[in-house]
Amino acid sequence: MEIKVLGPGCAKCGKTEKLIREVIKEAGVDASVEKVTDMLQIASYGVFGTPSVIVDGEVKCVGKVPKKDDVKAWLAG
Repeated sequence: MEIKVLGPGCAKCGKTEKLIREVIKEAGVDASVEKVTDMLQIASYGVFGTPSVIVDGEVKCVGKVPKKDDVKAWLAG
């Protein structure tokens, strides 16, 4: 599973990345997390709000810190 956290490095982006890493560890899921800060690369995903979360190429969250339960559901597939 490949997860990308898109954002310029603001506090909400950091919080989102930390939450996702936390849930991955708790769930014991095999997933990689990549932080994308380049605005052109972020725009290439078609999102215009940050933080955004992409899971296996699919946009899951835009413009807000996701809820822990949402992240769990994404990891469960």
